[in-house]
Amino acid sequence: MGATVLFLSACHHSADESKGQTKEQKEKIHREATEPDSQKEISENTKEQGHREPPALSLDEALQYSNDVVTWGPGVQAGEDHRPLACIAFQEKYHDLKAEFLKENEKVIYLTFDEGYENGYSGQILDTLKEKGVSAVFFVTMPYAKEQNELLRRMVSEGHVIGNHSVTHPKDGMPSLSARQQLEEFEELHKYVREVCGFDMYLFRPPAGIFSEQSLAVTASYGYRTVMWSFAYADWDPEKQPSKEEALAKMEGRLHNGAIYLLHAVSETNAQVLGEFIDYAVSQGYTFKKYE
Repeated sequence: MGATVLFLSACHHSADESKGQTKEQKEKIHREATEPDSQKEISENTKEQGHREPPALSLDEALQYSNDVVTWGPGVQAGEDHRPLACIAFQEKYHDLKAEFLKENEKVIYLTFDEGYENGYSGQILDTLKEKGVSAVFFVTMPYAKEQNELLRRMVSEGHVIGNHSVTHPKDGMPSLSARQQLEEFEELHKYVREVCGFDMYLFRPPAGIFSEQSLAVTASYGYRTVMWSFAYADWDPEKQPSKEEALAKMEGRLHNGAIYLLHAVSETNAQVLGEFIDYAVSQGYTFKKYE
């Protein structure tokens, strides 16, 4: 009944009021009167956010690549500039397949969070990022997206990037699926996030970090960039959280140019130390950059 009253009051104009209005203006009045508040917020705050790139290659071209799983990891070996040697090598090797293991050799850092499920810390993380004026990427799965609509809207409205982490998070990685199944993993979540918060995703993080050359190519054929990482640590188990001191020692001790930090938002420790880590990195001359 309330919605009907709102519609009538908003659309009740005298003949004099409506006489000079164009068809577009009348439609706008009707739309604003009947549009749910949540949908208004989406259209005002998140319209046309994000931008998926044109496909880097066709699906047929992608299928010509090997589907053998590539063994990889940032490792501990680094050059004098502390940039992980493995990430440098993989970046050079897979750059043409739109995969990124490391960013530009400048004093910049990219923060990324994996969101498989909500453990009560995302709000605190967002508070810290807002306080520090830092943008991050939140890679979400379909269960997370469906259960956390409000957090997704907040992420986008506060200038963060939502990344695709697949619908089902296959335990054996994307290479275990057919090319068509991989595209379905992208497409279903992509459409849902766009519908819920108006964000057009353009980044993908492979579940468990498992990939093949073919899966990278299939991802590129969808118009996504694959985002790996150059820093990660054992933060994903809520029952085995590192201490604040241990976490900071690792996060601060492995600073390097163009770093892509992978952090898990289910981590209580990450939520506690994030602000201190950001302050330390800035004191060392680093800038936190939005992943665009």
